Amino acid sequence: MFDKMCRIFQILFLGLVFIFLSAGCTRLEEPQEIVIGVVWPFEANNDLFNEGIDLAVKEINSGGGVNGKELKLLKEDDNSEVVKGISIAESLAENKSVRAVIGHRNSFVSLPASAIYEQAGLPMLSPASTDPELTRNHYCYIFRSLPSDDEIARKLAEYMGGQGLRRMVVYYSADAYGTGLANSFEDQAKQNGITIVDCFNNYSGIEELKRLRSRWQAFGYDGVFIAASMPGGAQFIHDAGQAGIKGTFATGDALDSPQLTVIGGKAADGTVVGSEFNPGSDRQEVQRFVQDFQETYHEKPNSDAALGYDAVRMLAAAMQKNGKEDRASIAEGLRNLGKWPGVCGVHELSAEGDDLGDLVVLKQLQGGKFVFLEK
Repeated sequence: MFDKMCRIFQILFLGLVFIFLSAGCTRLEEPQEIVIGVVWPFEANNDLFNEGIDLAVKEINSGGGVNGKELKLLKEDDNSEVVKGISIAESLAENKSVRAVIGHRNSFVSLPASAIYEQAGLPMLSPASTDPELTRNHYCYIFRSLPSDDEIARKLAEYMGGQGLRRMVVYYSADAYGTGLANSFEDQAKQNGITIVDCFNNYSGIEELKRLRSRWQAFGYDGVFIAASMPGGAQFIHDAGQAGIKGTFATGDALDSPQLTVIGGKAADGTVVGSEFNPGSDRQEVQRFVQDFQETYHEKPNSDAALGYDAVRMLAAAMQKNGKEDRASIAEGLRNLGKWPGVCGVHELSAEGDDLGDLVVLKQLQGGKFVFLEK
């Protein structure tokens, strides 16, 4: 009986040893790559953004990666659709290999998606969504790497006020970007002595614009502020020209595109745009980026390329600062990054997730080409 009990204990002991050794042999190795999700309307509205993020990853990996690990981008196309954007956000949030997300482009997609990322503790860094509401929810994992509508509107209002414009019309698109930028401009206009004589978001055609022009002339107006994206904002400028609407056109970064002159035509000439990147800057970071981009893609980088490039490098810098790549450490690294010099300027993220850097540049379409007015 005693011998039988000993044999039983021996069998149990050997079994436990086997299980322990098996667990040790099958222990998962730490991943040797860092996966960053990127959500963007790549097919419909890339505009060199893809080239910008790819160049940043290429440079980082060729220089030894981040903390000795390679960066890998997991790209998803949300087609600027809310439902699709939310579905992608849920998928990325559940994918534990994804350490952070760059995106989305459109504020009306970023706003609902941000709640999903926040709940999952997945850092989201948007290089395009300017709606101030994105960072007003006291979230810990949501950031943007460009100025908000408030800052872009402030710079534009200051410039126009300085040019002697005192009475403006506002045209806006009925979405998060349009309403956010229009509201920001109205607030900033008042502080710069500018009166808003009319504000509207819809018109049936050229004839209605002609009737509106007559009303504005009776009020007295100096120009029109356009808070709308492509192609609608540029189409409005074209239609306004056809209706004989004169004065200065001004707009935000969503119309910072060669398509402004293609769609807007002659009426777009003279339009003032608030944007984030000046490829002619004499800063060393900018000149090196422009040279490398042109050598790789044989064309000059635009704002989307620069913002994408900076977003990738900011996430890399956040991980290098902490020496860690988990989601919580990346968010902490972004908040504590301090003044970080990128190609768009010196970024500085606040505790709320806003970029406090002096990043807005103003440019004007002259003869079909953009000419920078400041910085």
